[in-house]
Amino acid sequence: METPLIQFQDVHKAFGSQEVLRGVTLDIQRGKVTTIIGRSGIGKSVLLKHVVGLMEPDHGAILLEGQNLLKLSRRAHQAMKSRFSYMFQQMALLDSLTVYENIALPLQECTKLPKGKIREKVMEIAGVMELGDTLAKYPSQLSGGMSKRVAFARALVTEPEIVLFDEPTTGLDPVRKSMVHNMIAQHQLRKGFTAVVVSHDIPEVFDITQKVAMLEEGIIIAEGSPDEIRENEDPRVSSFIEGKSNSHIEL
Repeated sequence: METPLIQFQDVHKAFGSQEVLRGVTLDIQRGKVTTIIGRSGIGKSVLLKHVVGLMEPDHGAILLEGQNLLKLSRRAHQAMKSRFSYMFQQMALLDSLTVYENIALPLQECTKLPKGKIREKVMEIAGVMELGDTLAKYPSQLSGGMSKRVAFARALVTEPEIVLFDEPTTGLDPVRKSMVHNMIAQHQLRKGFTAVVVSHDIPEVFDITQKVAMLEEGIIIAEGSPDEIRENEDPRVSSFIEGKSNSHIEL
C-alpha cells in the first residue's frame, strides 16, 4: 500500500489550559482532495497550520513522505515548504499591492525566476482565473468573489504539489461558493496536486472531495469517502451533517 503523503500521528496542541488537539491521527493521500469538517472553533485551522510549520505540536508528529517535519534540517525544511501553498481563510491579500503584484509575490519571494518568466506565469494563471481586467486594481476595489480568485491564483502560481485551503468560501453567497468549489475541483484534476480543505460547506464540498475527516473533541471521530461519512451512524457525525443540534453539537 502506498505511503500517505502526509501523516498526522497522535498530534496534540494546547493553548494554555485549552486543549484543542487531543491526539489527531490522519492520513492524507497523494493526488487526492481531503476535506476536514467539524464545528466552528474546534481546531480545524489549527490542524492545517501544523502541516506547513506555522504551528508545532506539543506531542506527536507530522510526517511528509515518512519524514518527521520537526526533525528536518533548516535547508530540508525550506525545501519542504516550497512544495506547499496555503490559501488563507481571510485571503491575506496585501492591500498595498495590485492584483498583479499579489499574485507575483510568491514567485518573487520563493524562486529565482527572472522578471520576464514571473510575468509569464502571472499572466498565464490570471488568464485561467479570468483576472485579466483586474491586474492593475487593488484588493479593496474587488468583490469578495473576485478576491477569492486572486487568492486562488496566488496559491497556484508556484505550481505547488500540495495546496491547503482554509475555509476557502467564507463570506461568499451560494453561487460564488459553487464557483470556488468548481475552481478547486477543476484545477486539482488538471494539475494533480494534493489538496487539504477545511470547510463548513456540507454537503456541497462532498462533491469535490475523495476523503472526509470529521474533527470533534480534539480527535478525528470519523473518516472515509463522502458516502461513508453520510452513512456513519455516530450521532455526532449524522447530527453535524444534517445541521441538527444535540448535546454534542451546538448551533
